[in-house]
Amino acid sequence: MKKKDPEAWRQDFPVDWAADHYVSRRDLVKFLVLVSGGFATGQLCIGLDQLLQSEPGQGFPRLRLCSLDELAVGQSKTFHYPDENEPCLLVRLEENRWVAFHQKCTHLACAVVPQPDQKRFFCPCHEGAFDIESGRPIQGPPRRALPSVTLEITDREVFAIGLRRSNG
Repeated sequence: MKKKDPEAWRQDFPVDWAADHYVSRRDLVKFLVLVSGGFATGQLCIGLDQLLQSEPGQGFPRLRLCSLDELAVGQSKTFHYPDENEPCLLVRLEENRWVAFHQKCTHLACAVVPQPDQKRFFCPCHEGAFDIESGRPIQGPPRRALPSVTLEITDREVFAIGLRRSNG
């Protein structure tokens, strides 16, 4: 076996030592703080953008869901809002009370099932449950509320006009 020249690495990785400079710990920490601050600022901007977009009617399409006569009290209907990737549920609680929420459980995105007689949405994956009026978790592993769809009733028609993401 042939022995390598101990200085052979210098030929593979030539360094101009005259142009090189020493990086102190203080300079390294300064750099890390600046980069971390940049990432934090970016995350803050993304969060604010999401918050501003969650206002009802701002940037969301107006979608006709049904007429007032289509659903009886206690019945529900599925729809997609604000796009085809977001399944939602519309539930008629009383004669003049309607609610709509995203159908994906906030725990692991399983489909929730409305149970108006028990006043809840039920997630069969891990036995989670959400209050049917507020979308807040009342049982199981989910910790965040279901995102709610803002509704508008005009001319005996029910429309989806906005979306409120769950807080917390």
